Formats: sequence, C-alpha cells, structure tokens
Amino acid sequence: MARKLVLITGASSGIGEAMAREFARKGWDLALVARREDRLAALAEEMKAQNGVDSLVIAADLAKPGEPERIVSEIKKAGRQVDGLVNNAGAGQPGYFTETDWDDQERFLQLMVTAYLHLIHLVLPGMEERGFGRIINVSSVSALLPIATGHTRFSGTIYPGAKGLLIKVSQSIKAEMHGKNVHATAVCPGYTWSEFHDVNGARQSISNLPSYWMLKAEDVATAAYDAVERNVACRVPGAWYKFMVGLMRVLPDPVGEWIIANQSKRAMKKAQAQQAEA
Repeated sequence: MARKLVLITGASSGIGEAMAREFARKGWDLALVARREDRLAALAEEMKAQNGVDSLVIAADLAKPGEPERIVSEIKKAGRQVDGLVNNAGAGQPGYFTETDWDDQERFLQLMVTAYLHLIHLVLPGMEERGFGRIINVSSVSALLPIATGHTRFSGTIYPGAKGLLIKVSQSIKAEMHGKNVHATAVCPGYTWSEFHDVNGARQSISNLPSYWMLKAEDVATAAYDAVERNVACRVPGAWYKFMVGLMRVLPDPVGEWIIANQSKRAMKKAQAQQAEA
C-alpha cells in the first residue's frame, strides 16, 4: 500500500523543514514546496536516505495567485493525492502600516492568508471523501496575545490578524469535519530560531530576548504533529508561551496590554543601544 503524502509549504528551512523531518520520521512521503529548489532537493535526498520515504520537489512562490492550483496539479500528475497539508510558507512585512506600499501588503495577504485557504479548499474535499486528512496551519502566539508594536514593526501590522484567522479556520474545519477522520490544527509558536528573523530584519532584537523565549523548530514540529493526530484545534508550543497565553486570558485587557507594551519597549531600547554602539 502506498504511503500517505503530506504537502508542506515553506519546506526549505526553519519550521517547514522541521515539519518535513517529523513527517518523514513517521513514514509519510513528502511534497516539498518552496522557492529554493536546490534546498528542497537536498532535503528530499536526505529524507530518502534516513527514512526511506519518497519526495516530490515543487519550486513555487505562493505569493503568486496561481501557484496553489499548479502545486496540486503537479501532485496529481505524479499519481499521488494529498493526505496531509502543512501550511507554513510565509514572511513578515516589515514597517508600520503607513510606511508600506499597498502592493507589499497585498502580496503579504496572498502569501500568508489566501494561499493557505486556497490550498485547503483544493485538498479538503478529497480528504473528506476518502475519510482521512491532516491539516496543520502554522499560526503564531501573537494572535493570542495583546499587540506589541515592536513585533508588528518587523512582522507587519496585519501579521497577528492574519495568524488569528488561521486559528479560527482550523477550529471551523475541525467542527465541520467532525467524525470524518479529517483533523485540523493551528500551531501557534512564539519566537523560533529560523531565517525568518534575518529576512525581516529582527535578528538584533531577537538576540536580546531571554533564552526561554526562543523555541526550536524541531520542538514546534513535534508539538504540531502530536496536536493534529489528537485533533487539537489550537496548540501553543513551549512552557513560557503557554504561561503567557493563560495569563492574558485571566488578566483584564488593559493590564495585559500594559505588560506587553513595556516588554516591547525594553527590547526595542536594548536593540537600539546595541546598534548605536556597533
């Protein structure tokens, strides 16, 4: 019997690469999607050697509207079906809202929201029909905490809202697929060691955070896989972030906002001081 296949976007590094490794360890074949084909090919070869799984390598830029359909079409042409989907591809949109062009914001929405939903819409009917499916949407703990301007400065004004939408979509799909063995999870990591922070210019600020704020991509992937198998609609990895989310749920909103704002100010001041010394 053919192994199940999981489609993973943004698989060339960070959380996406860790997801590929986690699913491969569990015996899944992989459809690896990202812009950097050379990295995908190297990962596919490594997963074949380590775990004996096969991979499809599909170079794609999900900021382009037609890519989700092309990706799914290529998988079908290879004679495979999508049994699992990990929506992970993404990037921040540095700069406050008034500092950015709408073209950049539109591209951000295409990559971080529309492409995710389009891929789900393409593969979910088949999962429902076959009676099996696993969907992981990589959200963010920022969707569950008060807004921090230090965070939106690097990730984008609409980043927390976009990530919040993924939580609600995951919860809705879980409810709609009840009893059909199709599971949906939004995993909500906090700061995670990856190239994401280099791309959006936040590496200096991130380096000032306490070590317990930083997650490993491998731990995020393990938490996500466990959550989707258990059909948990929302999972927050890491003890510190679990504590923070729980605390903000019981504190009055103004108090939580004050705490987050002050933490953000301290981190920004420290980063600015270090930049001035450099």
